[in-house]
Amino acid sequence: MGCSVWRGASVTAAARDGSPMDATLFTNGTLYLGAGAFERASLLVIGDRIVDVIPDGGELQTAAHLVDLAGGTLLPGFQDAHVHPLLAGLQSLGIDLKPVHDRGEYLRLIADYAAANPTAPVLTGGGWFGDVFEGGFPTAAELEGIDERPIMLHSHDAHGMWVNTAALRAAGIDRATPDPQGGRLIRDGLGQPTGMLLESAVALVEHLMPAPDEALVEAALEAAQHELHSVGVTAWQDAAVGDSDLGPNPLPAYLRLAADGRLTARVVLAQWWDRARGVEQIADFERVRAEAAEVGVDAGTVKVMIDGMVENHTASMLEPFEGHPGDVGIAFLSPEALVELTTALDAADFQVHFHAVGDAATRHALDAVEAAIRRNGRRGNRHHVAHLDLIDPSDIARFAELDVAANVTAVWARRDEEIVHRKLPLLGPERELTHFPFGDLHRAGARIVGGSDWPVTTPNPLWSIRTAVTRTGLVEDPHAIGDGVLTHPLLGEQALPLGVALDAYLAEAAWVNRLEGDTGRLEAGRLADLVWVDADLSDLDAYGSASVRRTYLGGVVVYQAP
Repeated sequence: MGCSVWRGASVTAAARDGSPMDATLFTNGTLYLGAGAFERASLLVIGDRIVDVIPDGGELQTAAHLVDLAGGTLLPGFQDAHVHPLLAGLQSLGIDLKPVHDRGEYLRLIADYAAANPTAPVLTGGGWFGDVFEGGFPTAAELEGIDERPIMLHSHDAHGMWVNTAALRAAGIDRATPDPQGGRLIRDGLGQPTGMLLESAVALVEHLMPAPDEALVEAALEAAQHELHSVGVTAWQDAAVGDSDLGPNPLPAYLRLAADGRLTARVVLAQWWDRARGVEQIADFERVRAEAAEVGVDAGTVKVMIDGMVENHTASMLEPFEGHPGDVGIAFLSPEALVELTTALDAADFQVHFHAVGDAATRHALDAVEAAIRRNGRRGNRHHVAHLDLIDPSDIARFAELDVAANVTAVWARRDEEIVHRKLPLLGPERELTHFPFGDLHRAGARIVGGSDWPVTTPNPLWSIRTAVTRTGLVEDPHAIGDGVLTHPLLGEQALPLGVALDAYLAEAAWVNRLEGDTGRLEAGRLADLVWVDADLSDLDAYGSASVRRTYLGGVVVYQAP
């Protein structure tokens, strides 16, 4: 940084909020101004606020600090509308299988971790992909001989768990164990569980895991926060806060970090809807919302899981999976229960964050919001449906009609080995045409917001944005599987314009996070939540290799590239 200049017309306005000696001028780069507009310009910040956007050639006067963007791009801080930071942080501290994609390598990493941690009572971790195993699922038999302790490994998508015989035995799981509501045990031809637990069946073994201590949970959350800042994310919606299927409750750690000044992001907490309870739990949500507000954290959202995923036959479908007569997946909640809870949450002014993958799940989410509007009127609670792998064409226009945001996991909208070999065959050729219909949603006027679902897939918004525009994957993405198919677009007619894809992770995500008044755009008066990227992002080819140089929250650096 060094001494620079700023436009004289801004002196009076800026002086109301701070001194010119507190001013920082970002220059020699491109600014993203929203709606697809890139402009060579400078940005002036005083304190925690943006004061002015100064086009190249504008009149400038002295200011204290200069940031030379070196030809890169300055954007508002990215926002992630669906992410699981604590799960990501904890996975990185256990058996981390994400870096590899090979059955033999998985077994080697598990054995290495077991040898390096001889005193751990249970061996935990995750990140494996099913397509490297025969039939799409691993078995307990493959873990035999590695260790006598229970081994429990989440799938990369967090919708299943691979366990060994010791874990099955310790949990008392055998052929007489029934499938729980909203879950399934994979079984062999004799009905014996094979070591693969899907969805709520994971709860049958979770009690074997020792609860991590407070210090470990806080360290994991801070590690995840650093990772998100490193890809330019300054705000997010945590999609699993409470006693969920995804590990420890992150709420206490968030509140402690916020109270201690260690939470360097703007966070919305989506409280977990316990499907074993009813609307009486809303009183608990209200208490948490009030408690979180005392330390500046927004807990005014509730996460509702409607179904699972296509690949393991737990997505809720309107018609059976291709080649599987009668199998329409699993609906975790009845349509009637969904209407009741959505209407009650809406009346209590909670935003509802639905997980919906199958086309039936999506329809039932929209039906529930429509019923809530009939009962409560339009209360403006900004409900949104996440993932949206499949949407029946007749439901596309309802998103705009009901003002329900389409919360897309854009990086999934590509061809990779798992999608090509495990997912598309279950859809069939006709239903494949309804796969991630982002373009149809946009053309029908839906609000498109973006989430990563990290650690299921990369937290990098730039890669998600590129995939939304090209409908192809990146070989640089460690979560992408199969270089040979990544370059073939997945339904190219469903691509989004670049500006729409960018805004999904900026202004539109800010709207769904209730932060649009202060964030999401580079405009005078807004908070200086900023990300400096080392490339010209008006060039789509730059997105694969571009990296974040620096991330700011309220004008303060929260990430600096090495």
